Amino acid sequence: MFFSGMFPHFALLGLLSGAYAHNTSSTFTTTPNHTTVLILGGGMTGIIAARTLHEQGVDDFIILDAKIELGGRMISKAFGVSGRQVVVEMGPNWVQGTQHGNGTANPIWELARKHNLATVFNDIYGSVTTYDDSGYNNYTDVFNNAINNFAQATIVAGQQLQDGHVDLSLRSAYGLMGISPKTPQEDASDYYRIDFSPSQTSWLASSWKNNFTYVPESGGFSDVNQMCIDQRGYMYIAQAEAAEFLQPQQVIYNQTVNLIKYDEDGVTVHTTGGMTITADHVLCTFSVGVLQNSDIVFQPPFPDWKIEAINSIEMATYTKIFLQFNETFWFPTEMGLYAAKQRGKYPVWQSLDHIGFFPGSGIIFVTVTGDWSLYVEQLTLDQVQSEVMEVIRAMYPNITVPEPVDIHMPIWHSNLLYRGSYSNWGPSYVPAQSENLKATLNNRLWFAGEATSVKYFGFLHGAYFEGQNAGYALAACIQGRGSCEYPHTMIPKNAQPYQSPLTPPFPMPSP
Repeated sequence: MFFSGMFPHFALLGLLSGAYAHNTSSTFTTTPNHTTVLILGGGMTGIIAARTLHEQGVDDFIILDAKIELGGRMISKAFGVSGRQVVVEMGPNWVQGTQHGNGTANPIWELARKHNLATVFNDIYGSVTTYDDSGYNNYTDVFNNAINNFAQATIVAGQQLQDGHVDLSLRSAYGLMGISPKTPQEDASDYYRIDFSPSQTSWLASSWKNNFTYVPESGGFSDVNQMCIDQRGYMYIAQAEAAEFLQPQQVIYNQTVNLIKYDEDGVTVHTTGGMTITADHVLCTFSVGVLQNSDIVFQPPFPDWKIEAINSIEMATYTKIFLQFNETFWFPTEMGLYAAKQRGKYPVWQSLDHIGFFPGSGIIFVTVTGDWSLYVEQLTLDQVQSEVMEVIRAMYPNITVPEPVDIHMPIWHSNLLYRGSYSNWGPSYVPAQSENLKATLNNRLWFAGEATSVKYFGFLHGAYFEGQNAGYALAACIQGRGSCEYPHTMIPKNAQPYQSPLTPPFPMPSP
């Protein structure tokens, strides 16, 4: 049985979480009313910012988190019926880009090795079985063409960027290159590379993001994806790293922020639990999706340039739907691709009942993204199961497919703590807006997260680097070694302003 030796890890996770879990609103009897730095959010950005402050000699800080454990959008869950449970990942699942030879290592890969995280190579593009409405249909040649198309698009985009050409959506760029999916099989293959891994809109940004992560020759780490199968959960690396320096009094859990007041003298943060904390500086690591909504009130309201920056970047949603069966009847490969007549309809499947993953678990999951993610969040779980099973039965028309014994689907877009899965750079999002997203307010309110990373937006290592950068900047500010301002651009402009007849003086109409 593959389950042997796995469950003792739960105790380790419980001990680690328990070290801080008492530090919640219900039992926190010595709540500090002031700190030098208040870090809002205990995800990767917040933890690494705190660690960097500590390394720089600044220990008067507090991490304030709405959850009861550290990890942010790194969420692990024991899934399956009693006696057959496996810890699976609701959010980040892979170390994306590891290390090529003795080259630069992805810092997430370094954390994974440091804390002995169990990972396995996931052959996302080389171990795929293809299906459509007729069942099994081998269109791997179409699939491989789609992979090559994206690779070619990144090469062309590099020249576009170097020449200072305007950005396009990735699909528009494909049209420019003469690539236009015409069949469900071509559309699903196109989806697999553009929408699934991960959602990508901007031609230029999706290309540099891919290169800086996966292409060592372009400054990336490696082309390897290592999937976490550790039964302590992927979030363990964040929690274990925090346990090395955080003191219990430096973390407050179970407090959801609802009001932030800031001025040139400092910041006051209020929570729904009635807690009030003042700070010289506040580092806001909320997702850009949270900032785009009105769940948290900022006083005074953000200036126009900050509002524009927040609402110009996209917040993507990426939803995994897990199913467990009493028997395994599906593809022997790691991945499966289903081509429906409707783009994005339960297309990408991954078997966890696979050698190297969790053989014998009976678990498979399907991923939906974008609008389809928003759609499934409006359904009941029974309705989701019905639609998913309709697709599975279309994939296997010649067998009797049983009902699953368990199903789980995380909620991202509707969840007030996340409002989506990760950020995405659209073709109309310009560098000045990215700088404005990160820019400080009144030299007191700071912003950091994967969304503020130009090179690695949407990636966990982007969150790491942004936390590290923010920690260094805050320490330098506090210790008088650097500026307390991250500058902004009042009015971001097009690199090439529009010319008449769109700008004055307008041509006079003919008499």
